[in-house]
Formats: sequence, C-alpha cells, structure tokens
Amino acid sequence: MENDIHNNGAVDFVLPWVDGSDPAWVEAFSTAPGSEEGDDRCCRYRDWELLPYLFRGFEKFTPWVRKIHFITWGHLPHWLNVDHPKLNIVNHADFIEAKYLPIFSCNPIEIHLHRIKGLAEQFVYFNDDTFILTSLGENYFFSDGKPRDLLAFNAIYDSPIAHIKINDVKAINRHFDKTSVVRKNFFKIFNLKYPLVEIIKTLLLLPWPKLTGFFDPHQPQPYVKNIFFEVWDREKEILEKTASTKIRSSDDVNQYLFRYWQLCSGNFNTRSFDKTFSKMIESDGDADEFCNKIYSNRYDMICINDNIENFDLFERSKKKLLEAFETILPEKSTFEK
Repeated sequence: MENDIHNNGAVDFVLPWVDGSDPAWVEAFSTAPGSEEGDDRCCRYRDWELLPYLFRGFEKFTPWVRKIHFITWGHLPHWLNVDHPKLNIVNHADFIEAKYLPIFSCNPIEIHLHRIKGLAEQFVYFNDDTFILTSLGENYFFSDGKPRDLLAFNAIYDSPIAHIKINDVKAINRHFDKTSVVRKNFFKIFNLKYPLVEIIKTLLLLPWPKLTGFFDPHQPQPYVKNIFFEVWDREKEILEKTASTKIRSSDDVNQYLFRYWQLCSGNFNTRSFDKTFSKMIESDGDADEFCNKIYSNRYDMICINDNIENFDLFERSKKKLLEAFETILPEKSTFEK
C-alpha cells in the first residue's frame, strides 16, 4: 500500500467538472468507443452556471478545508482563479493511467480518486450539483478520523444507475456476510439519528440473507483513502473493467462500492441527514421547491439532480436557481478572478 498522507487530520475536498460545450471535448466525446450505446444524455454534461456558488460556499461556510482538488478534462471555467493557494488543478492524466484515457464517464474518475497526488487521508467527494448552504463545523464530515455517514438497508429500484448499484452490492456480498455486518454495526444501523422510515426499511429487509442495497443520501461523501487501496486490492478485476470504459456503462461499479465497503467495515461514525435535501428537477414546481429550500436557511446542503429533457424548462429552472444562489451568496469568492 502506498504511504498515506494524513496532514494532521486535515480534510480536502475533491470536485470533478466538465465543460460539455467545449468543441474539443465534444469532438473527442463523439468519437469515443461506446459513445453510441453509453449514457450520453445532455443532462450528464451541461452547465447550470452554478459552479461559482459552490466555491463561494466552500470559502464562506467551510474555511477550514485544506485543499480543493478540481478535476478537469483539460478545460477550466473562465472565471476561476487558478493561482488560489487552496486550489489544486488536476487533469485526468495526473492520476489515471494513460491506457485508460480519454475518459468521459465519472465512474473511472471516482474509482481513482485516491491516486490524486497530495490528497489528504480524509477527503470529501463533491459533485458540481451538490451545494453547501450554511456554516459547517470541522467535524461535520469526520469525527475521530472516521467519515460520518448513515448505514441503512434498501432495495435497489429502477433508476439510471440501478445496474451499477447492483454491481456494487454484488461485490460487497462477495466480501461481507450480512449477519456479521449487522452484529458488528448494530447500534450504527439502528440509530435514532436516522429517519424513522429508513430504520423501518432496514428492519423489513433483515430476513433477506444477502445485502440487497443501501440508503444513499446523494450528498457530498466523506472518504478515507485507505478504503480505496483496500478495495482495489480485493476487487481489482471489476475496477479495471470500469476504468476501461469511456462512457458510463451498466457494467460499471462506481464510488458507492467504496462507500458500502466503508460502511460494512464499520469504519464510520453516525450522523443525521435531516438537514439535507436531494431531488430530481423534472418540473417548474421542482425548481421552485429547490429555491424555497435555498431561501429557507434550514438546510446544510442540497443536491440538484438534473433530469430535464425540455430545453425551455431547463432555462427557466436555471434562471430561478441562479437568482436564489445570488441572493444568499452575492459576494465573489477569492476563487473567482
């Protein structure tokens, strides 16, 4: 195992980003193997122009973060201050082997995060649709060196990544016995910090002999690097297969494999998710609901999932969200030029 970088308990953020309108990227994407059958929906790559507010939130609400590792295909936002002392620009080639490049899927990127040079042992993985809305303490994501998370069982249902979750859970069942997981983590599973509905689901799924799935909060995810090295050591074949895919495929695994491994190992401390919100935007009402959540000052974090096919609805929703974020975060951060 490679030497871990502990940085005295420091916490880093990791954020991948792509400019789906970059002509060079579009050309490379269109000729990538598998592009004709992979997940090439525009909602996977389009820009909501909300990224500045994510950085404003980092600066205002989590000033204690040590580094922000910004992963890019090669292009950069025109407004980004690339000389910021907390910012580490990371190209795919900086941490992913050349034989796997180019990559147009988040899954191969996610499974290589531990290879980012200088990454702290404790890090939080963000997507560009996850936003911090209020001040968070230094122990929000980690306590006693362990990620803070929620372990609750679930059944996998129809979704764009249902097959990927099945692949994750199949791998977990190869290495963890459900009964042992429950015994080892009993008070981390049946915990009053969790929503009652998730505890009930877990109880109802106990008779199944195998792990059937996990509750996924779809929020910024805390990790420790050593879990990545352990999973790569034990599941190298399936990870190398995922690393070889250019476009997201139903045969992939993703970052959830590492999260589930982390949970089943008991390498986490519990926390509540009652002040987080995640939902697909599929209507004007959904966009309005997100704006109300942003204005309410009641939520720590939100995740804005794009599932919009209608262009006019996308433009209306984007305008509403830009106005809402500008209201709560009007001042530029030092991450902006």
